[in-house]
Amino acid sequence: MSFVLLDKPRPHVALITLNRPERMNAMAFDVMVPFREALEEVGRDNDVRAVVVTGAGRGFCSGADLESPGRIPGIEGLTVSGIALRSMELLDKVVAALRGLHQPVIAAVNGPAIGGGLCLSLAADIRLAADTAYFRAAGINNGLTASELGLSYLLPRAIGASRAFEIMLSGRDVDAAEAERIGLVSRAVPGDKLLETAYELAERIAGFSRPGVELTKRMLWSGLDAGSLNAHMDHEGLAQLFVRLTTRNFEEAIQARKENRAPEFRD
Repeated sequence: MSFVLLDKPRPHVALITLNRPERMNAMAFDVMVPFREALEEVGRDNDVRAVVVTGAGRGFCSGADLESPGRIPGIEGLTVSGIALRSMELLDKVVAALRGLHQPVIAAVNGPAIGGGLCLSLAADIRLAADTAYFRAAGINNGLTASELGLSYLLPRAIGASRAFEIMLSGRDVDAAEAERIGLVSRAVPGDKLLETAYELAERIAGFSRPGVELTKRMLWSGLDAGSLNAHMDHEGLAQLFVRLTTRNFEEAIQARKENRAPEFRD
């Protein structure tokens, strides 16, 4: 059985599914290693213009799998300390791979996103939630810190510092309706409409200029890290000039509007 499925449900759209539903798609290494490999494969596939990530069954990802964690590659000869470091490094690289993918990533959160599962959803560029989904920073409930896999970095940037502090320190569940209200997800939709909504959004994104989309994603993430407005505007300006001067996309957009048709961006 493959714990990660990779499909192309629509033209230029890839779907990656965490496929261990009996464990609520928990972050066993047997799941996360092929998940990272699938992300790397999609990143090399220049036919793919947008990526949807979801979970099989009734959960998105329930976080760490303490009962059946799977095998960590490359740990022969290491002590417990070394194995622990390799474990966190592997999971950190999954989060970094999601954020660093060339293509925009849409997390279609179909059910609980708990602990590390919340982190995976936050590493995506866009989050859509089924109405049955909920989110929990679970570490604090387990006697640990709530911060893991970039959560204390990503969550305040998504919903603001005060809300992030409250959610992480209380360990409470955030249902889909609240998640939409506070901006944790962009939309909450009926569960049977989730993937269709994600595909429609992915197809819309795929219809735009490739460098325009990829640079917009980069600039949005860069803006969250920017040290100043002026420094970020310099980066934005260079990105805009790059696309404007090295493609005919702008001229095509103007002509398409005059002819009342959809533009064909050839980059």
